[in-house]
Amino acid sequence: MAALRLRAASRLGRLFTELRVSQTSLRPNLRLKSSLTGGEATRAPITAAAFQNAFRAASTQPEEQIVEGDMFCYQCEQSKLNKHCTEIGVCGKTPQVAALQDLMVHVIKGVCLYSHRAHELGVSIPQETYSFTFSTLFSTLTNVNFDPDRFLEYIAEGVSIREQLREQYEEACKNKGVTPKQFEHSSTTWLPPSGMMGDVEVMEAEGHKVSVQNDVKEYGADVHGVRQMVIYGLKGLASYARHAELLGQFDPAVGEFVHETLAFLIDGDETERHDLGANLGLALKVGEVNIRVMELLDKGHCTRFGSPEPTSVNLIPKEGKAILVSGHDMNDMEAILKATENTGINVYTHGEMLPAHSYPELKKYKHLVGHWGGAWQLQKFEWADFPGPILVTTNCIIEPMKSYRDRLFTLNEVGWPDIPHIDVHKDGMAVVIDNANKQPGFTAADTQKDMRIKTLTIGFGHDAIIANAGKVIDAIKTGKLKRIFVVGGCDGRENKRKYFTQFTQALSDDTMILTLGCAKYRFNHLDFGNLSDTGLPRLLDLGQCNDTYTAILAAQALADAFGTDVNHLPLSISLAWMEQKAIAVLLSLLSLGIQNIRLGPVLPAFLTPKVTGILVDKFKISLVDNKNPQADLDKMMQE
Repeated sequence: MAALRLRAASRLGRLFTELRVSQTSLRPNLRLKSSLTGGEATRAPITAAAFQNAFRAASTQPEEQIVEGDMFCYQCEQSKLNKHCTEIGVCGKTPQVAALQDLMVHVIKGVCLYSHRAHELGVSIPQETYSFTFSTLFSTLTNVNFDPDRFLEYIAEGVSIREQLREQYEEACKNKGVTPKQFEHSSTTWLPPSGMMGDVEVMEAEGHKVSVQNDVKEYGADVHGVRQMVIYGLKGLASYARHAELLGQFDPAVGEFVHETLAFLIDGDETERHDLGANLGLALKVGEVNIRVMELLDKGHCTRFGSPEPTSVNLIPKEGKAILVSGHDMNDMEAILKATENTGINVYTHGEMLPAHSYPELKKYKHLVGHWGGAWQLQKFEWADFPGPILVTTNCIIEPMKSYRDRLFTLNEVGWPDIPHIDVHKDGMAVVIDNANKQPGFTAADTQKDMRIKTLTIGFGHDAIIANAGKVIDAIKTGKLKRIFVVGGCDGRENKRKYFTQFTQALSDDTMILTLGCAKYRFNHLDFGNLSDTGLPRLLDLGQCNDTYTAILAAQALADAFGTDVNHLPLSISLAWMEQKAIAVLLSLLSLGIQNIRLGPVLPAFLTPKVTGILVDKFKISLVDNKNPQADLDKMMQE
């Protein structure tokens, strides 16, 4: 397996160490060292063994029990009562879709096991197999795909791929003169009742047999929760890997890591699979590899579209026909802009597509005229008022309202029953353009409405940040800048999330904010002004959630300049989370040894009190104080 390399560092004061993920990295001993030492110069590297010591000292494990209900899901922050959804997902996921997703992930585990074992024997695994894994895992992210028919297709294709890999594995064993292993896990043998692959009710029943809960009694609540965190982190990683692949950046070592990890979870050494420390070490490894994936995605964006540039984005609509693009996929955005050029139709971004305006090769299209709306959870109101078709390239989608269902289209892994699903690269944009021409578009009166804010400034990618690093460093040295706050992540529905608005409002004029992800919409409408006489905005928008990579590079540059490590910089991190990409990002930050992260608005439901205690002990993670942001701020200023 090819090496995955992160940026080298020589000591604690450096953010990265040299990391290699080899074929044998997970076997036979999964107790993996993390990539960074802790906060003190004499501190030993954080290892899974250290987790194990904390495990032995932790409180008694909670009782393992199966929760009754029509479904069980607790993969996102929206989980009902911060526990689990058992009747219908808060996100809108039905019990049927939940069961089909569970069944599909079950099948994918079998695919990964045969793929990994065949790869060990020298079989070349085609990129398409890894792509399938990335895409299917991506489709199970929160607010991505709610269409049962799509999951039936994924399951059927997964079984077909698994059987092909089984044959390749057995043939490789024969060629090597070894006896093929008869794997015990049912994911390697599962087949539906004869002739029932396309029967959604039968498949739903099969899905209930492989519920997320099934392993609780075998592994216990603590280990099971961490194993699920590994899977959820892989889902986030897979989504980034899929984006990067579509931009021409693919590393087979990433695909093999995902397959090796899922194979371990069902067929690894039994002692290791039941070991809390080993599973926590594996979670850190997911975070480490996710940094490599974010690096690939960053390279894909910058190679294809140029490095982001500070840009003022118009929020006032322009008269004329209009198309709205939501999600995260810049590859789709380019195809949409090319297809609509010279049609007289204007294109607007929504949500996490906002950074499109900062890429030179995208903003050169003059009909990319502005941005409409805020974060994903407001789409029922904002899309109802948009006078044209809406394309959803990735998450998030929620149940569409009747007022815009006839002009809504899904792309890629996104799906909703009875909503047209298109491939803009293969099918073109004719159906969308036709729809746009039938809609009213924006009128002259729309362009004259009094807007609270008229522009947003974005585009502070790593090149722009590093170009201005000298000003930041001088401001810190002269006392004009007392602290930098990274405030970002996912937005969501809960009223508790106003914490992030109140927190940023409480910041003094001698602080700066680096933001990324859709959590920015909680405060990017506020006027924070400039930092003293530097000419730099106090609020720097780095981009999408995956642009955490930019934040890491920025922190590294500051640490290098001051001859210290990130944990000793005048820098604090407050993250809002909602779905599995945020889990992958959090694991990445932890894999780097970054401490004192504030996480909110609630902690993940899949983490037990014992595991939470370990993370608090080792990384000093804390829950944001939703009722008293000022108290959090006071503590952070003293760190």
